[in-house]
Amino acid sequence: MAPIDTRNFCLRVSRSRLVGELNISGAKNSALRLLAASLLTGEDLVIENYPDQLLDAQVHVAMLEALGKTCTVSENTIRISENAGIKCALEWDGRSIRNTLLILGALCARLNHGAVPLPGGCKLGERKYDLHVMLLEALGATVREDGDMLVAEAVNGLRGADIHLPLRSTGATENSIICGCLAKGTTRVWNPHIRPEILDLIAMLRKMGAIIEVRGQESIIIEGCGGLHGCMHRVIPDNIEAITWLVGAMITKGDVTMHNFPFEHLEIPLIHLRESGMELYRCGDTAIVRGSRIYPVEISTGPYPGINSDMQPIFAVLGACAKGQSKIVDLRFPGRYGYADELAKMGARHHVSENLLCIDGGATLHGAEVNALDLRAGAALMLAGMTADGETIIRNAWQIERGYCGLSHKLTALGGNVEFV
Repeated sequence: MAPIDTRNFCLRVSRSRLVGELNISGAKNSALRLLAASLLTGEDLVIENYPDQLLDAQVHVAMLEALGKTCTVSENTIRISENAGIKCALEWDGRSIRNTLLILGALCARLNHGAVPLPGGCKLGERKYDLHVMLLEALGATVREDGDMLVAEAVNGLRGADIHLPLRSTGATENSIICGCLAKGTTRVWNPHIRPEILDLIAMLRKMGAIIEVRGQESIIIEGCGGLHGCMHRVIPDNIEAITWLVGAMITKGDVTMHNFPFEHLEIPLIHLRESGMELYRCGDTAIVRGSRIYPVEISTGPYPGINSDMQPIFAVLGACAKGQSKIVDLRFPGRYGYADELAKMGARHHVSENLLCIDGGATLHGAEVNALDLRAGAALMLAGMTADGETIIRNAWQIERGYCGLSHKLTALGGNVEFV
């Protein structure tokens, strides 16, 4: 299954009013972790509500196939099987994603040896991989760089250990869990990052036979076992996609109905959006949001159930459309405000003081040529373009399709004046 390459595409956006209904797709940040965990077993895995159109998911599937897995995708379901074992080294010349670090952990846990390309993905400040090296070494592996590859070896297999995370890292928590499932003995992860995508990973691993106990934000305890088996699992809905369409409806004065909406995963963000003027109605797992007057926001990102760092560019567009000053602090990735300079090309007014982004909202936005610096920055620019006078051209628009399944179809269904060119 070859990934679609749209890296030369641009997105053309004009003023729009989003009206209609859609289904929230399976979460990108969950699905990719589940794909990596499939390397822990040779038995079949069936994953439903799978966001098969995501570029990052397509890249990850191609990586699994390069390692020896067979992947069959149909109707938002993927079946992952294995006929003759898997390779311990990922030979890959295409675009890399940061999830290669989890692939490395899974290969080392199952085969005692793994080698992957150095990680890629969004460049969000100092996103190094020292925590992943630390946890692998704590479990008994030797880790080194070999040219453009990161190599981990545990001749006698991984051994359970106490892993003390200096900060609540999503990736390091996930890798500790993946490695601990097949390590000999007990692995304790202290100061883990507990969030819906990690709980979804744990839910699938438990179905595969893993023994995992979650003690809130204090620790996660994994009892290593000799092997895992196959299972069927359904991916949780994507909470960042949900936030994107909520804000899109608010700023375009729209009326959008969303099915499969993850209310339980968005308690804190929804409080801020309601205080900013959002009109939200709930019926089971369906949300209806209607555009209304928008008020400024003041947010800081933080561990779940707080506002995820990926959400703050979307909140920034909301602030740009509100009358008054909005303030944003990103505590996870300080200085992740490069997108604000792109919004400034469209007329948004802002300034940064240390790690505080201040947005003076209410200015009329106008179309411009801008650059999607990363996935969520691109989504923020797309939303801004729907409120701007004239036409906005977003370069590197492939970044957006990395994280929004069926983006073009959903935008068209909602009446968005957008076109990939």
